[in-house]
Amino acid sequence: MGARVAQVAALLLALTVTAQALPAPLGFSELYVVQGVLDVRFTDKVRKLDGETVRVKGFMAPPLKAESDFFVLSKEPMMVCPFCSSAASWPLDIIVVHLDARAEPVDPATPIMVEGRLEVGHWVDPKTGFVSQLRLRGAKFREL
Repeated sequence: MGARVAQVAALLLALTVTAQALPAPLGFSELYVVQGVLDVRFTDKVRKLDGETVRVKGFMAPPLKAESDFFVLSKEPMMVCPFCSSAASWPLDIIVVHLDARAEPVDPATPIMVEGRLEVGHWVDPKTGFVSQLRLRGAKFREL
């Protein structure tokens, strides 16, 4: 009986370690709390996951050029790039994705799963001038 308990304990420990190593799932509905037109805040979940690896399902918005190391992940397929917005008009259903390496874009109607380190807060890319509120760094993606 003691050996069986030890096996179960080892299995539970392995499952716990594996679960902690998996990226946390994050959905577009979990990004913001909207209390009014000018009162938009990040959810507690987003603030707690800042700096952590997450996975998000969405769609790749058409890139500015054919091969790039970043793109916009959106809740729904979109046909225009939202980067050229101000923070005041920032859409609440997009996340900027910065890849480790350049990648070919996928069809905007193809769902993808993205994993990367979440960064939270207003940021202006010094190279492009693009504004973002949420970013995934060191990201990778796959078609679903």
